[in-house]
Amino acid sequence: MDPRRRVAGEIAQIVGGAVHGQLQGQLADQVKRRLSAWNDPRAKLDRRYRRSSRVLTFWLIVLAILAVVGTLTLVGALPSAPGVIAAIGLAGTGVLAVRTKSKMREIDTARRQLALAPVRTPLPARSSAARQPMERLEDAEDTLRELLRQLDSAALTSVPTDSVAQARATGTEASAAIRAVSHQLQAVERARDTAPPLDRGPLVDGVHRLRAQLDEGVEGYCGLVAAAGRVLAESTASNPRQVLGDATDHLAGLASALRDISHWTRPESP
Repeated sequence: MDPRRRVAGEIAQIVGGAVHGQLQGQLADQVKRRLSAWNDPRAKLDRRYRRSSRVLTFWLIVLAILAVVGTLTLVGALPSAPGVIAAIGLAGTGVLAVRTKSKMREIDTARRQLALAPVRTPLPARSSAARQPMERLEDAEDTLRELLRQLDSAALTSVPTDSVAQARATGTEASAAIRAVSHQLQAVERARDTAPPLDRGPLVDGVHRLRAQLDEGVEGYCGLVAAAGRVLAESTASNPRQVLGDATDHLAGLASALRDISHWTRPESP
């Protein structure tokens, strides 16, 4: 075989394998996202609400038909037998319609309560280097949410409301920046796993670098949690604004740096 053809065939094999692996990874991610969306509690409640709404519509149509039959019986257009049946049917169908409407109210209440709860982003795969930092971030988010809720109560502490609001907003921004780094880390991991062995070195280094940035971001977030905990523990301290404000400023700067890194490392669209 011509050496050039052999080399071209090897290159085509490598490229084809990389593309196939990338497509497999994208397909797996798509299936995972759709499955997660289907199993989301909000989506389940929405499906239950729509089913109940269709059932209620059916009962209302039946009630309307029975009401027409009853009216025709009363005016003498129909014999009494259909009227008796219509009356019995009205009573039974009315009970079913009321029960269905009550069920819809319960589902709607559950949806509103769930809307107030924080949305959980699916954690990275257990094999991912991003898994442990993101588990730690979720725990820190829950803790900070509860701490700020208590700090926002005038009956419990003397912390200024604007300081609590700023800490809450900064925590939200920092979480988004940290998750952006986590998504990048997972994407680089997929590229590393599908790349030819000789091309994996830079990708392995990239994974280590992004993991270090992820750890730094989570550490900064936990620093804000610790500051909020200290303020709550010493709610009568003379400078709660300064303690919480310093931690908030530090985390805001760290989140800004993470966003800059995320924009800088994001591949440009073709």
